[in-house]
Amino acid sequence: MEFSKLIEERRSIRAFDAGRKVSEEVVKEIIYAAIQAPSWKNSQTARYYAILSDEMADRFRAECLPEYNANNALGAALVVTTFVSNRSGFERDGNPTNECGNGWGFYDLGLHNENFILKAKDMGLDSLIMGIRDGAKIRELLQIPAEETVVSVIALGYAATEAQKPKRKAVEDILKVF
Repeated sequence: MEFSKLIEERRSIRAFDAGRKVSEEVVKEIIYAAIQAPSWKNSQTARYYAILSDEMADRFRAECLPEYNANNALGAALVVTTFVSNRSGFERDGNPTNECGNGWGFYDLGLHNENFILKAKDMGLDSLIMGIRDGAKIRELLQIPAEETVVSVIALGYAATEAQKPKRKAVEDILKVF
């Protein structure tokens, strides 16, 4: 898909087609696109945990997501995104390079996740990024190491409905030129 069209058409989807499953091969292709994103000093701290089985997805939705997000993610694969803490934005001695500290880990993961959702859309899939989740329960259920910061859950699948484009701010509302 042409890039400008891709970014215009990508939307958050809250209804997925349960009859169309996302394969491990598709997830791997999407993750490959994600890891092409830049990261602080090429630290590559993004990590992904894919939940593809129906049984695990049911358990995850019941234990780790509030009801409305669990309902929004029905029929989708679930991908938990994390980053390795205290590396991106830090010097070799462990001190933060600037005042942002682990903010760079969030930033880098955001770049990776943007590639993730755009590649998914390019492949005909849709997504919903969910930040309201129970990080402690996710860590326990998926056995995520303590040195990783749990950030988001991405529902990934084939849309059952078409999303409408919400209004966006004008460039002039957010840009200052000097």
